[in-house]
Amino acid sequence: MVDTIGLRSPVSRLMELGLSEYEARGYITLLKEYPRTAYELGKTSGIPTSKIYEVLKKLTARGMVTVIAKDKSKRYLPIPLEDFLSRHKREMESAMQSVRKTLSQTAAGVESISIWNILDYDFLIEKAKGMIDGASRTVLISIWRDELEKIEDNVRGALDRGVKIAVLHFGQSRVKLGKLYQHPIEDTVFQEKGGRCITVVSDSQEVLIGTVLRYGTVEGAWSRNRSFITMAEEYIKHDIYIMKIVARFDRLLKERFGMRYENLRDVFTDKEVQ
Repeated sequence: MVDTIGLRSPVSRLMELGLSEYEARGYITLLKEYPRTAYELGKTSGIPTSKIYEVLKKLTARGMVTVIAKDKSKRYLPIPLEDFLSRHKREMESAMQSVRKTLSQTAAGVESISIWNILDYDFLIEKAKGMIDGASRTVLISIWRDELEKIEDNVRGALDRGVKIAVLHFGQSRVKLGKLYQHPIEDTVFQEKGGRCITVVSDSQEVLIGTVLRYGTVEGAWSRNRSFITMAEEYIKHDIYIMKIVARFDRLLKERFGMRYENLRDVFTDKEVQ
């Protein structure tokens, strides 16, 4: 529904606020000329006589029209447009607050049990950045160099805010961010997992896990599920525990378990180098 210059008509605009076409036409007609009897309004607006009383009843119920009696004949007046818009705005804001309050509780319940799949690399990185930017206390990160370089500025920003950050980094790192622990067998882990992995836990409230497979495809997930968060936290902490041990006993570990810690990583046996 458009006017002569191609813009949406006043009637269609009011219909976007929830009015029917006849209600919008009746109100606009009254704004132009009032007061009007039902018969006069129907004739001027083009609303069928069989519908005009129903339309006026609905407009009155909406508080958009008031009734005055003159010579035993009802006449109708529109409330000022600004009054109508102000009241409609207040009602909409109140309704939205109510919806927000009700659905936020429902959404929180859904988030607490749901795991959302992530299959896009850019979205994976943006989600990691958002989690780090939103952290207020702690961030745990397990990551490869390619992904660390993309979130480096966000990590520095969180550190500047006083957020405690621990990073487990696979391979040599050119940057120093928070407490950064370097995992020395990057290539072995890459072969075992089939790609580069990233895990981010923010404030022990949300977790992001992703694997960047060969050729850039991604398999990832985000969740606020408590068990999922605990598993990821313990995974990163456990690897950091090991890196602390490796940093202090690297020579001895290689002598006992092999140059690439082969026997140490074989969890199905407890063998040492013969």
